[in-house]
Amino acid sequence: MDLTDTPEEQEFRARLREWLATVLPTLGPKPSPDDWPARRAHDLGWQRMLYDAGYAGLHWPADAGGRGVGPTQHLIFLEETEKAGAPYVGANFVGLLHAGPTIAAEGTAGQRARWLPPILRGEEVWCQGFSEPDAGSDLAALRTRARRDGDDYVVSGSKIWTSHAEVADWCELLVRTDPTAAKHRGITWLAMPMDAPGITVRPLRTLAGSAEFAEVFLDEVRVPVANRVGEENDGWRVTMVTLAFERGTAFAGEVVACRRVLGELARQARSTGRWDDPVLRRRLGRLHAEFRALWRLTQWNVSEAEASGPVPGTAGSVFKLRYSHARQELYDAAADVLGDAALDLDRPWVLDRLSSLSYTIAAGTSQIQHNIVAERLLGLPKGR
Repeated sequence: MDLTDTPEEQEFRARLREWLATVLPTLGPKPSPDDWPARRAHDLGWQRMLYDAGYAGLHWPADAGGRGVGPTQHLIFLEETEKAGAPYVGANFVGLLHAGPTIAAEGTAGQRARWLPPILRGEEVWCQGFSEPDAGSDLAALRTRARRDGDDYVVSGSKIWTSHAEVADWCELLVRTDPTAAKHRGITWLAMPMDAPGITVRPLRTLAGSAEFAEVFLDEVRVPVANRVGEENDGWRVTMVTLAFERGTAFAGEVVACRRVLGELARQARSTGRWDDPVLRRRLGRLHAEFRALWRLTQWNVSEAEASGPVPGTAGSVFKLRYSHARQELYDAAADVLGDAALDLDRPWVLDRLSSLSYTIAAGTSQIQHNIVAERLLGLPKGR
C-alpha cells in the first residue's frame, strides 16, 4: 500500500482546496436540526454544487455517472472537505453511500440510468428500509412480505430506524418474497417510491432530541417488479453488497471528522487547564494513535477494493467494529474535558456524545461484527 500522493493526486488536492476556499464562504447558515425540509434543501444544494464542479461520485464508475477516478481520490476529497469544514452528505447519505453504490454494482443499465444521476445531481433523497421492530439484530428475520401481482409486488409490513424517511423520495427496501425458504433466502431488494399509496411515516425522536429516524408502515404498497435490484429471492446477497459499502467506506469521512474533533479537544484542554492532568493527556494521545490507525485501515481497505473490485471486502467489519467503540471513547473524553458543561445540550460535542452511543448498533451491532470477523476472516466455526 503506497500512501504517498502521486503528482496527479497532489494536483487534485491543491485544486480541491482552492475550490473549497472559494465556495464555502458563499454558503448560507446551517438550518435548524429540527427543520428537515430546510436540511434536505441545504444538503441537496451542496450536492448540486459538488456535481457542477465535477466532485460528485468521484469513485463511482463512469458508466454509472461518476468520474471513475478510483477510491484514492475519494479519500483525498473526504479528507480535504472535512478539514475545510464543508457540509457532510447529510440527508443524502443513504443514496450516496449505500443505495447508489449498490445500484452501480448490481443494477441493470436502465436502473443505473434512472436512479444514479438524480442522486449525484442532488435531486432525490433515499432512505433505508432494512431493520424491523421484531427482528432485532437479526436482519434476516425480517417479516415484511411482498407478493407478486402481475408487474407489481404488493408489500405489507413495517420498518424501523428508517433514516430520513420523512424527506425521502426512494427507499432501499428488503422484503420477504418466499416465506417458505430459509430465512437468509427468499429475500428481495426493492427500490420503493416513498410517495406510493399505503405508506405511513412516523418520525422517531432520539436520545439527542432529533428525529432523523422513523417508523414506516406499509399497507398493500405496490412496487413495480422493474424496481427490483438483483433477482427475486437473491436479496440477501445484494444486501451484503449494500452493507459492505456501509461498513467499509461510508464512515471514512467520519474518521477525518473525529481526528479534527480530537485536535479541538486538545486545544480546549490547554485553554482550561485540563491539559495539566497526565491521565487526560495519555487518554487523548492514545485516541490520536487510534484514529491515525483507523485512517490507515480505511486507506488499506480502499486500496484492497481498488485492486480487487469496487465492492469493499469483509475487512470493513474490522474497521466498523473498532471505529464504533473509538468514537464512543472520543466523546467520553470530550465530556471529561468539558466537565459540568457536558450536561449542556447547547455546547459543542454534547449531542455528538449522545449520538455516538448508537454506533455500536448502527450498520450491524458489534456482536454481529464479531461474528463476521470470526467466521469470514478467521475461519472459526459458526456458533450454536
